Amino acid sequence: MRFLPSFEFGLPLFIFYVFVAAGAIQLIFTLVVFGKLALYKKKPQLEETNLPPVSIILAARNESDNLFENLPFLLQQNYPEFEVIVVNHQSIDDSVYLLHAYKQQFPNLHIIEIAKNPHLKPGKKLALTLGIKGAKYENLLLTDADCKPASGNWLKSMASQFIPGKEIVLGYGPYLREKGFLNKLIRFDTAYIAMSYFSMALEKMPFMGVGRNLAYTKSVFNSVNGFKSHYFISSGDDDLFIQEAAKKGNYAINLDPESFCYSEPNTTWESWIRQKTRHYSASSRYNVIKKWLLGIYPFTLLLLWISFVILQVNSEDYRWIVLSVFLFVVVLKWWIQSLCFLKLKEKKFILFLPLWDLFYALLMPMLFYLSEKKKTNRW
Repeated sequence: MRFLPSFEFGLPLFIFYVFVAAGAIQLIFTLVVFGKLALYKKKPQLEETNLPPVSIILAARNESDNLFENLPFLLQQNYPEFEVIVVNHQSIDDSVYLLHAYKQQFPNLHIIEIAKNPHLKPGKKLALTLGIKGAKYENLLLTDADCKPASGNWLKSMASQFIPGKEIVLGYGPYLREKGFLNKLIRFDTAYIAMSYFSMALEKMPFMGVGRNLAYTKSVFNSVNGFKSHYFISSGDDDLFIQEAAKKGNYAINLDPESFCYSEPNTTWESWIRQKTRHYSASSRYNVIKKWLLGIYPFTLLLLWISFVILQVNSEDYRWIVLSVFLFVVVLKWWIQSLCFLKLKEKKFILFLPLWDLFYALLMPMLFYLSEKKKTNRW
């Protein structure tokens, strides 16, 4: 049995070169990017006596059930000085009555009503802009009506990251665990995206946050004219905005489990795919470098697996060295990504993480293709 191949010129050698190149890119990306998150240590934060007043902003459209369920958790946060602004955007359900009932109980609740108007866009950027303009305080924390903080210290944990020089705080918004494969896929997708944007932020290349758990200052919002440059796109309030506003290290990440903000997941494939295609609609406006960095990982992962299978099946000359390199790459990636998923409290995926990684790399290009074929403005 020969371990080293003969390296004779031909198709097997070309495929071997593809395999080596793909494996090298996978290792470099994993070590340089994901490795930052895997080895991340908690940074200094504000003392409780120095916490700034905060305006929590929530844009809602026909969300009476979610407001009834989740709004009290926002209004009763363990925090010295804050307000909650709900922008009720053209709702036709019972939201207005519910909000005014809560207003009688919670004086820190403020309501902004946007009346039904066929000329207004259905997206949330108008609602967020009005909420920010109407906020009493400089420091803002954004979330959604279907989100529930992990604890009463959610606001305190997010606001504690506003140390001098930090104007943006990227939080994590996982989905609740339920039965079924779709729920597992949604939670993996959410954790994988979080691993990517946290890692890229630590590598000084921030490209997004999640609008259901995102904090920033009025000053940084105004410095880029809010959502003006991408207002005509239904999405982008949490990725295109961050790409414009996050610069010169003015951002921080928050991995404190008390800062997580949980949401109810989609329960049908159709609704989840519609949500994904809406999110992807903003990706065409990413700059070339970010597109390349986000695309190279799944592309080279597929090349790695395809070339590995071909060489294992059709080239005995390369079999053992290819198997050894492949196992080394997979195990090292497994270890680093597992550390990332542990930080995100998603340890259930770790056992089969390499298979989830491959499946995700196959599925996401198909969803991206759907987003290019079908643009949507639905909120």
